[in-house]
Amino acid sequence: MNKSIQLVDKLYKFHSLTLEEYQYLLDNRSSEIALYLRKKADKVRREYYGNKIFIRGLIEISNVCKNDCLYCGIRGGNVNCERYRLSEKNILSCCENGYELGFRTFVLQGGEDGFYTDSFLCSLLKKIKAKYPDCAVTLSLGERSYESYKKLFSAGADRYLLRHEAASEELYKKLHPENMSYRNRIKCLYDLKEIGYQVGCGFMVGAPFQTTKHIAEDLKFIEGFKPDMCGIGPFIPHKDTVFKNEKAGSVEFTCFLLSIIRLIHPPVLLPATTALGTISENGREEGILSGANVVMPNLSPTDAREKYSLYDNKLSTGLENASNKKELEERFKNIGFEIVTDKGDVKK
Repeated sequence: MNKSIQLVDKLYKFHSLTLEEYQYLLDNRSSEIALYLRKKADKVRREYYGNKIFIRGLIEISNVCKNDCLYCGIRGGNVNCERYRLSEKNILSCCENGYELGFRTFVLQGGEDGFYTDSFLCSLLKKIKAKYPDCAVTLSLGERSYESYKKLFSAGADRYLLRHEAASEELYKKLHPENMSYRNRIKCLYDLKEIGYQVGCGFMVGAPFQTTKHIAEDLKFIEGFKPDMCGIGPFIPHKDTVFKNEKAGSVEFTCFLLSIIRLIHPPVLLPATTALGTISENGREEGILSGANVVMPNLSPTDAREKYSLYDNKLSTGLENASNKKELEERFKNIGFEIVTDKGDVKK
């Protein structure tokens, strides 16, 4: 039997491979192996979630960021970025619109912006949870202190997304400025888990300097950490970063990894990301067919969406627009899946 097929079977059965086995699988991938892997991932996903796709309403609250990550369009050093912040009133209005459209999870995402203090966010969270007690709130606001994370959790935050970006410290340093710490990023993830959040990690696929060994290390990290959510998407260059001329990642490799991650941790909530939809019209559907079960249409005010430019040509209209939920439902129905109005908690 083909060694790669044997490794997929081993992963399906035991949810674990050695670092060398992960790298072998990545280095020897083919369309035949990808299809076999996809079928296994789909089987596992259906055992946990059936054909349900969970939708999250994404609210991009600010593109102000103190960090200068080398790949990111909203990096602090980008003087061409037109900055904005949403007020509490703006954010609550987005939630109201989302609730009416059928969203039961709101994802508040932004750069590391000191304007959003614990006091501001705790007040906001309490108002959202008081008005929408049947909804979950996910935060994706970067690195904060243990005390800050604890306060936000006590105020009503349910989930927290913080991409680890690279499980290799060597690669992490090549993608980030010197003042950012790989160890602090990992510490934040374990702090969030200890406090009680449903926690998401993740990484870019095809990032500059990234090798299959680096990705194998990411997969081993995910295997050990067992995140409730895992966000991966293809690297897409941005014209105002040092990586502007680098090659983008691929839909094919991202989907291959989505299938692997589903087998590593069967209950994981796995988004088909905006980046997938940006580099291929059917990228989102390909992600779902490969084992993903979450999509995050945009509830942000229209004038803010183009300014939240993490990478070039980021989708912000069409199917990315939360008000086009019906069309999204049709697209997924055509491939055998249904969008559900549900908080969509991770299955334990």
